[in-house]
Amino acid sequence: MRGHLRSPDVGRFHRFARLYDRVMPSADAAALERGLAHADRDVERILDVGGGTGRATRALGGATVIDAADGMVRVAAANGDQSVRGVAEHLPVRDASVDAVVVVDALHHFADGDAALRETARVLRPGGVLVVRDFDPRTLRGRALAAAEHAVGFDSQFYTGDDLSDRCSAVGLTPARSDGGFSYTVAGVKRRD
Repeated sequence: MRGHLRSPDVGRFHRFARLYDRVMPSADAAALERGLAHADRDVERILDVGGGTGRATRALGGATVIDAADGMVRVAAANGDQSVRGVAEHLPVRDASVDAVVVVDALHHFADGDAALRETARVLRPGGVLVVRDFDPRTLRGRALAAAEHAVGFDSQFYTGDDLSDRCSAVGLTPARSDGGFSYTVAGVKRRD
């Protein structure tokens, strides 16, 4: 696995992989499609970064799962998904080679969220889109989720939708909000030069 960044959460997800799909709800396909609609190009090649067992990949009808937890990559492959072991901060993908990147319920687990956003900007083609679905730590449910994750030992770093929008802008992605509330969606379109 290229790169030195690795979230301490990876080991937990590796061990939890076989049970993950039994306890996690399906990804919200409609919310992902609304985010992907912000792309300024046709969306054909999609990366599901931090994609675990491929929940978002299945909701979208296909993508390439990239995850740092070997157990998650194995389960995704067993589910029939194309999957690659890798970290979000050093994606094993060429520059400007994908049309979209989705990150569902995972950004808060990355070792360095800003590095992951820079990598996303690197691999997106001009007009391509990043779609992040995550949890707002300002909501009551968001605070409870953050507390629960920290209580079980996760090193989660949650962003608000506004903060994530600002971080997208900083790496050259034009942000747009699709959904708000406990579970929100931020899309970031790679600017055309």
